[in-house]
Amino acid sequence: MLHEISSGVVTRSPAQVRPYLLLMRLDRPTGYVLYLLPGLWAVALASGRRPDLLTVVLLAVAAVLVRGAACAVNDVIDREVDARVARTVSRPVASGTLGVRDALLFAGAQAVVALLILAVVNVETAVVAAASYPLIVAYPYMKRVFFWPSAFLALVMSVYALIGWTAATGSADYRPAVYGLYAGGAFWTLIHDAVYSHQDKEYDRRIGVKSSALLFGKATKAWLATFAVFSVGGVLWAGSQTSMGWAFYLIAALAGAFLAYLIIRVDLDDPTSCWDTFVSNTYFGWLILAAMVAGQFT
Repeated sequence: MLHEISSGVVTRSPAQVRPYLLLMRLDRPTGYVLYLLPGLWAVALASGRRPDLLTVVLLAVAAVLVRGAACAVNDVIDREVDARVARTVSRPVASGTLGVRDALLFAGAQAVVALLILAVVNVETAVVAAASYPLIVAYPYMKRVFFWPSAFLALVMSVYALIGWTAATGSADYRPAVYGLYAGGAFWTLIHDAVYSHQDKEYDRRIGVKSSALLFGKATKAWLATFAVFSVGGVLWAGSQTSMGWAFYLIAALAGAFLAYLIIRVDLDDPTSCWDTFVSNTYFGWLILAAMVAGQFT
């Protein structure tokens, strides 16, 4: 449903606006849902039974903008690589629909507006988000110099757990539970990004770009299973540091079982299967959020 709404907004937008919406991946909302969810986990854990609705809404809007800025920066840096990959050749910068200068200005505008929105929640939240910006800019270069770029991406994506906790509490003085959420989100990122990277592994091999798909090869599923154990373990440990009830552990266990099902089911040599599994990872994140909420009432 969210994908259909987002795609509809893009296709119905004026022609001069559409390239900017495509640049921020508004037609592919899975990425910002994956980015947002660890932040919502943290809000649920920190706020107890009464999370502030305005805080949740502002975090969601900011997540879209931060991810949009990251995509724009990524597309500028990767424009020559994207032009050589079938899946990405039509991206606005790679195809020449948007120039580098316009893309960077758009990225900067999104980044600034996101900080202003987070500052409405509290200034500390905006500061934590701003501190993650250099990591976001650095990530696209990792696939050129680092054998495991997904590990760097995992560190970047999970920062939203810290942002969510700071938004809910007004403080960057983190409790141990937050680091459990951070670890859970990081290992989860390693899973869905590895699956995602298998879509382009033949192009990556030919171009010389580093990726999880090429690093893990035929052992990918064994690695994914290991990451799943640590992801669910991090979340369970975070919950154990608070007064979560039995429903938290039950639903978190179901989420872990679902993640295991996704890993078993995916055909890593079929790009369509990889994409469907990447999208389905959002359900794991929602289940963990449901566990956080239900655990407050049992």
